[in-house]
Amino acid sequence: MESFPPNKKKIIIAVDGFSSCGKSTFAREVAARIGYIFIDTGAMYRAVTLLGLRRGAIGPDGVDEKALTDLLSEADISFRFNPGRGASDIYLDGENVESRIRGIEVSNSVSRVSSIGAVREKLVHLQQQMGKQKGVVMDGRDIGTVVFPNAELKIFMTADPAIRAQRRYAELTGKGEQVTLEEVMQNLLERDHADQTRAISPLRKADDAIVLDNSFMTIGEELEWALELIGKLTA
Repeated sequence: MESFPPNKKKIIIAVDGFSSCGKSTFAREVAARIGYIFIDTGAMYRAVTLLGLRRGAIGPDGVDEKALTDLLSEADISFRFNPGRGASDIYLDGENVESRIRGIEVSNSVSRVSSIGAVREKLVHLQQQMGKQKGVVMDGRDIGTVVFPNAELKIFMTADPAIRAQRRYAELTGKGEQVTLEEVMQNLLERDHADQTRAISPLRKADDAIVLDNSFMTIGEELEWALELIGKLTA
């Protein structure tokens, strides 16, 4: 599959869905094929979570929302292209934290952080600025419902929970993390519940989103499916 011609009209592609569905991999590959900018909004919330853990705003007793919001107001979150892996890494105050935000400690707290109104307001504003010129593929939990409700293409990704847990377990253990499949499944189910029931911008499928259940699909099959859709919308 080749990249789209440069004269195609640019659109916004919003990719939402449950954790461990491969949203970021899918969105990154789609962006690469069509020459768009990929923005991993989940990485932004993970970076804020890492900031809170490091600076003591997140601890055993929960999240100190005011302290975290104060820290965020002074933090610099940005993306820089990494030619080594053909994708953008996320930076927190000038430090590449791409690998540090993927661990189980951050995963256990990120849903609580993403439910904080002031945090979401700040990051949604940043995301909207990033997509102002269109030509972006953005993935997260509320892209098609809150960040870009008028996106030309909205995709909602899902997969069987057992398959999602196995994928996440393989990813973590492949990086040397000491976790069990049971711990990963528990974390996944807790995140699903928190994401769907939070008061602010809960995870839900936009009315005009197209569902992609990738339980038994390869990334190649997902890309073929997506590029056909995009080709029709940008013709």
